[in-house]
Amino acid sequence: MNKIEKIVYDLVKSNPRVKQNIRNLYQSFFDILPNKKNFSINKIDLKEGYFYGFHDVTPFSEDSSKLLANKITIPLRMPERGDVLEVGYFNFDNGIKDFVKIGETLAWNYHKGCRLQWLKKNCIIYNNAEGDNLISCIHNIEDNSKKSLPFPIDSVSPCGQYISTFSYGRLEKLMPGYGYRVYNDISLIKEKTSKNTGLFLGDVNKKTKELILSLQDLAKIGDLSSEDLNCHHYVTHSLFSPDGKYISFLHRWVDITYTTRRHTRLLTINLESRECFVAPTNDMVSHYVWNKQNQIIAYSRVGNIDSHVLFEEPTLQKYRRIAYPKLNSDGHQSFISNDSFITDTYPDKNRMANLYKVDCNTENVTLLAKLNSYKKFQSLPPDRHWCCDLHPRMNSKGDLACFDSVHTGNRAICVMKI
Repeated sequence: MNKIEKIVYDLVKSNPRVKQNIRNLYQSFFDILPNKKNFSINKIDLKEGYFYGFHDVTPFSEDSSKLLANKITIPLRMPERGDVLEVGYFNFDNGIKDFVKIGETLAWNYHKGCRLQWLKKNCIIYNNAEGDNLISCIHNIEDNSKKSLPFPIDSVSPCGQYISTFSYGRLEKLMPGYGYRVYNDISLIKEKTSKNTGLFLGDVNKKTKELILSLQDLAKIGDLSSEDLNCHHYVTHSLFSPDGKYISFLHRWVDITYTTRRHTRLLTINLESRECFVAPTNDMVSHYVWNKQNQIIAYSRVGNIDSHVLFEEPTLQKYRRIAYPKLNSDGHQSFISNDSFITDTYPDKNRMANLYKVDCNTENVTLLAKLNSYKKFQSLPPDRHWCCDLHPRMNSKGDLACFDSVHTGNRAICVMKI
């Protein structure tokens, strides 16, 4: 962002609806100009009509021979009750090959898909609906066996036995477009800080889940004001640490009566002691991921500066900024190695989304791609959230990036060597 854009952004960034309206208006002034040319350092292999979703888990199998994907079956609109998303994987061998369908889901959105991810080497898990109830389905691609859990998932532990989850019904009501709008899994939305919902830990083998941190208890952690406590609270964006000892998550709250102003903080919880740690951020955290050294990179506000911040231990108290002010806009990260990551940007005034490689030690920033994001994919308030962020994800070797893009004019899943 340039200086003027950054000033305006800082003024409206805490109000998602106002920010979105101003962005859409600003971009519309530049729509009369010809589209910029797409750029990428290497050839992009893609399949139109498919996407993956969020950046925090990888679609690649451990050996990069398979690539998880969702196949769209509806035109460009918000999902309605009964709309099917096909789930499966592409065989991958120096390029995207044939698609293998493993099932269908009724519980999905454009940003997080159905939380399709690898559970174990040959097992895939994803969210679905059965009647009015949200469930998750497990598919073993080796013997083609299937089973289900009586609750949806958000993320999977490294050992594959545990999952993190929360109320997708509550998430959808308080952050439209990220939950499942046609299902309500006990949102308790009339309660601002309920003692009966919050962050849950599920056991895949026992098919049970337990509430490990309620919204009521969460609101007591730290020094929240009476104004904060009078808001509606919720949990989202949960992830297990690479050693499986912690779950990180975003705690958010919003006053739905007067404004859409959103507050966010990043926390971790030690699964053995149940001790919680709060990152020293100032009211804003957007996106984050772990590296294999149990460190977290998060786009967040520390002091009065928004930047990518590397939290160097799970207690979140030791940290340093990365590549600021070279990178001064929000993005979705994925670690290439413990010392480098890939991140995107939202479409700029010319509707171009950037993809960068960032070195945490030298703070060098390398442009990997610059891609068109056409106006028809622009999300419209209040809840028509169908835009396509790049959401880059890396394979385990760190040489292939997978991302979603609309630079061809259609939503597509893409793979590029970096």
